[in-house]
Amino acid sequence: MTGHDGRTRREVLGLLGRAALLAPLTASAQEPGRLYRLGGLHQAPKDAPHHIALRQELRQLGYVEGQNLDVDGQGYGLRLEQFVAHAAEVANARVDVILAGGDPGVRAAMGATKTIPILALTDDMVGQGFVRSLAKPGGNVTGVSILASELDGKRQEILLLAMPGVRRLAALADVNTTRPGQLQALQDGARARSIELSIHRVTQADEIKAAIDAAKKSGAEALNVLASALLFNNRQIVLERAVAHRLPAVYQWPEIPEQGGLIGYGPSIVQLYRDVMARQLVRLLRGTMPADVPVEQPTKFELVINLKTANVLGLTIPPSALARADRVIE
Repeated sequence: MTGHDGRTRREVLGLLGRAALLAPLTASAQEPGRLYRLGGLHQAPKDAPHHIALRQELRQLGYVEGQNLDVDGQGYGLRLEQFVAHAAEVANARVDVILAGGDPGVRAAMGATKTIPILALTDDMVGQGFVRSLAKPGGNVTGVSILASELDGKRQEILLLAMPGVRRLAALADVNTTRPGQLQALQDGARARSIELSIHRVTQADEIKAAIDAAKKSGAEALNVLASALLFNNRQIVLERAVAHRLPAVYQWPEIPEQGGLIGYGPSIVQLYRDVMARQLVRLLRGTMPADVPVEQPTKFELVINLKTANVLGLTIPPSALARADRVIE
């Protein structure tokens, strides 16, 4: 987080840089008469704000759904158990690029093809073995790696700053995404602060309610909802259960407090899809090999606090925490 002056300057520079990158693409991005085909492996629905932002940006660049762009409508809102079969379908259909959100989607795509480019946004591309390195991905996968392991720990610290009297904390973890070493790091961080941390693991959506119930039953006074496509795409379950238990929670995306979450810290998922993924996708559609498209990481992070939710939970957020927020919803 930075002061307003520094953030404004970076945003201006970012816009200028983005304009420079995109200007040559608009003129010669498409081959006349060609239909570009995108496969998808997403838990989020097609009308999710980040997917809308991506398609809007593609339209600005001349790739228009229903004209020269065919988007796999069946690749949205998938359940985890559907990923492998659908990945095989889009690979057999020889789409131009497969878009994948979250670790399970990337694994399914990699299992289905070693040649079709896979463009992914997920938590830790290198740590999960999806790419060899950020600069040189090395295979048919590239995209955005969102620093999940580092940010889960940062979010834990922010939650404790906002709840200075807490002595018992819970973490909601998707075992398909969060590795044991990351959980151990969170345990170590909590122990160093004399905080008791309980870990509540889930593998699928229908386990989320029970896990949050167990967190409350364990005596947890606050909840760290760890980075995960599963937890993000089932955030309504998490939000409702957390409020029902009067359990303050922190989430991985700054957009979530806009939907009723208490605290969100991280990069903007909408901005990443619009400004980074769209640019990477255009390069792949123009024929650049994924191995030659470096994996990118977010550079801007936002802390958003929803005081309306704090009031519902009966909380008073300390001025020190509010002073660090980039945005406060009142």
